[in-house]
This record gives sequence, C-alpha cells and structure tokens, in this order.
Amino acid sequence: MPEIASRNHIEAISRVAKKALKEASIELKQIDAITPTYGPGLVGALLVGVSYAKALSFANKIPLVGVNHIQGHIAANYITYPELKPPFLCVMMSGGNTRNYLCKKLY
Repeated sequence: MPEIASRNHIEAISRVAKKALKEASIELKQIDAITPTYGPGLVGALLVGVSYAKALSFANKIPLVGVNHIQGHIAANYITYPELKPPFLCVMMSGGNTRNYLCKKLY
C-alpha cells in the first residue's frame, strides 16, 4: 500500500538515521556523503527519503549523491558479504520490484 509505506517512512526516517549513526559509532560530521535512493520505487517513500537527505545534506554541508534504488539493494549485499565479487546472480525483492539480476561488474 503506497500511502501506508510513505506514512511509515515519514514516521521512521529520523529515528532510523539516528540509530544507524549510533550503531556505526560515528557522528554525522564524519559522513563523507549522504546517498538517498532516487528510484525506481514507490514515489511517496522515495520523496520522503530524498527530501530528508536533501535537508540533512544542506544543513550539514555534506555532499548529496543519489543512488539507484535497485543498485542500492544489490550493493547492500557487500555489508554481509564483503568478499562478494562479480559476476554473481542476485535475487532482488523490494515491494513491487522482484527480479533476478546477473551482476557483471561493480559500479
């Protein structure tokens, strides 16, 4: 439900950002760039993320670099599997985006 997803993003985004910084044991001033996903995806949820990221970027003078939503999901595998090297097959499931991708190179 796109409207519910957007509302949940609004309610959670600040809390999630603060928790991520805390779990990483870093402060916002240590961040090199703020990288929201810009699409594809649910437009309401994307707007929430991009708007929050733009405000955080502007207020803290941190560069803003947009990331493709699907590539972001695929790249998140490197958090759990840092040794992962292309080529590999990735099953990506996120809302309405469910596909198999053959990842041939790093971006």
